[in-house]
Amino acid sequence: MSDEKKILQALADAQKPCGNKDLAEVTGLDKKVVSKHVAAMKKQGLVDSPVRCKYGITENGKKSLE
Repeated sequence: MSDEKKILQALADAQKPCGNKDLAEVTGLDKKVVSKHVAAMKKQGLVDSPVRCKYGITENGKKSLE
């Protein structure tokens, strides 16, 4: 599974928006790697930021997991 897929899956499983630190803990990835991927996925519309410095998965993000 790619790093981006791991992050999207973690966001899909989460009950609330997550920060980079939370995502790093759940996925086992380095915080800097998570930050880089989240920024890229935000530009792609797979992730949004409903709360400052916290991220959630969008409908497009959920579809990309299927």
